[in-house]
Amino acid sequence: MDSHAYLEKEHDGFYFLNCPNLLNQYYVISDPATSKLMASPEVTGYDAYLSMVPPTVKALNILKQKDNGGLGRVNILSILRGALNYPVESACHDCGILVSNISFMSCERVIVDNEITGLDVKYEKIHTEDDCTLLIGDIIASGATLKLCFEHIVERFMQNGHRIRKIIFFTIGGTKAIDIMEDMTQKIRKVWPSFEGFQCVFYEGIFTVYSDNGVTGVNVPDIDFGWKGGAIAPEFRQYLIDYDYAPALLEKCIIYDGGARRYEIGLHAEEVADYWKSLLAVADKTDFQAFVEEKAGYAISANHDEWLKAAHLPVTGDYATLHIRERVYLAKLLNQNLREICEKRLAQLKGDFKEFNDIL
Repeated sequence: MDSHAYLEKEHDGFYFLNCPNLLNQYYVISDPATSKLMASPEVTGYDAYLSMVPPTVKALNILKQKDNGGLGRVNILSILRGALNYPVESACHDCGILVSNISFMSCERVIVDNEITGLDVKYEKIHTEDDCTLLIGDIIASGATLKLCFEHIVERFMQNGHRIRKIIFFTIGGTKAIDIMEDMTQKIRKVWPSFEGFQCVFYEGIFTVYSDNGVTGVNVPDIDFGWKGGAIAPEFRQYLIDYDYAPALLEKCIIYDGGARRYEIGLHAEEVADYWKSLLAVADKTDFQAFVEEKAGYAISANHDEWLKAAHLPVTGDYATLHIRERVYLAKLLNQNLREICEKRLAQLKGDFKEFNDIL
């Protein structure tokens, strides 16, 4: 992300990414429900889905107000199965937005000799309509699936002689989404010069994915989300400071596997527990301060201006109290023992996922 980019507050809990030379509009929305979702891996199943309804409705209402002519014809594209976690259709209903069509695509890995060699669209039922607003919800990590699906849906619209007016995207996602959407906008405008671009809404923050295994060696590159280099909503930062139950900042990922979390809860519980077991195994040889700094996204010694830059917050905002409280939180965290933190967390998971204790 551009070092000069920062979150500019537009409404309570709703921010615009102010960044030079972007073709599209990127937003961050924070809500207590999604703050809890992304701080607590214990929020699973239908509760995970329901937690996304309030911020999605709020964001859609704001985007409606921004569009003086209304959203026009609205189609939804559901990229299976990740899109099933996002209450886009429900939010449209609550906002009084008529959905004309819902299309479906399934993008799956191509495996040859036990190795992933690419991606392929395995199933599609696509309805196209001229001059429509396309709504999509999905997790964006590496962005490979998203890129392929964008190219595929644009091709289908072109084949039918229709065009997309603009795309509204809701995501728990990372900075790679911006690169992909900027690139796609350039390509789409060569076909449809009047394409208005993307309006992308990130829940709680624009996160980043690990490029390696991290300080501890237990993270998964291009999959696990973190804070470092991202733009995290101040409300979410505050939520983690106030969250006393578990050290949420140290979790493996802010969402883990979204599909498993919704539909295969035992598998999700096992993944969360396996992470903390792996962290426990390396606790005694881990540089705890380096680990905390990696998770926080900045050095413990950072002054206020350095913290603002790392957090992608505006220098004109009043965030001094948040910075002080965050420093106190990190100091208290560093005053603990990583091994003891892991042992306590594993005991919590045994209680929270007691139905799955046989596999934990």
